[in-house]
Amino acid sequence: MRIIQTAVGKNQVPLTGYLQDFTQDGGIRNIRPTVVICPGGGYRFRSERERDPVALHFLSMSYNVFILDYSVQKNASSLNPLIEASEAIVKIREHAVEWMCDPHGIAIMGFSAGGHLAASLAVLHDHARLAELTDTKGGLNRPDAAILCYPVISTKEEICHKESADWVSGGSEEDRKLLSLEDQVTETSVPCFIWHTVTDASVPVENSMHFASALKAKDIPFALHLFTEGNHGLSMCNHEVGTPHQGCQAWVGLCSTWLNDRFEHEL
Repeated sequence: MRIIQTAVGKNQVPLTGYLQDFTQDGGIRNIRPTVVICPGGGYRFRSERERDPVALHFLSMSYNVFILDYSVQKNASSLNPLIEASEAIVKIREHAVEWMCDPHGIAIMGFSAGGHLAASLAVLHDHARLAELTDTKGGLNRPDAAILCYPVISTKEEICHKESADWVSGGSEEDRKLLSLEDQVTETSVPCFIWHTVTDASVPVENSMHFASALKAKDIPFALHLFTEGNHGLSMCNHEVGTPHQGCQAWVGLCSTWLNDRFEHEL
């Protein structure tokens, strides 16, 4: 495995890549799909349990993996995280040959507030506001899939995660409205895999349900898995991350199958 470190955005936040080793058993096997991971943390911090443990799983499935340490707290305003995610996808495509990444197989994955970031790029990749702030290189910033794990979606008071909404909007009502993502789905939005628990006390399950309804209304492919019970922040649902949950752990296999099917990726 080769580890690379680069940076994106005006804040030059780290984008860390874990790249598979070159093999001698056929050129096509050296060109692999990619997952870009955005850990959660309420746009206040970035959770440790939603980064390397997740990356190791996708590495074991022969994916290349990147972790985006997007801007948080006061730096999360002015759409900085969205700009950083956009530039991360562009950079991976621009270095696809060097890094042996399939330019047609890039997924963005996020947990909680990181799920909001992943969903933001999934629906706002071609929005005029983003194009004013960063060069999207004619659409090179559009991910091919999005994986949203107990995501923050809405910034509306009745179902929002207040801390996430406050940090990412930075007090701007215009940005707060733009970043209520259930209202931003269009025909060009990205196919999504979504999972949530019904009993999530931090980010209400309605976030995922409303977003799925918006995707359905625009005929965007998606999978939605709701689990009967489980706390927020389960990550991989195992002992390694301190949140063992046998029932919800099914999301890992469901997601892996869904993504492999979309990218026609065979192990």
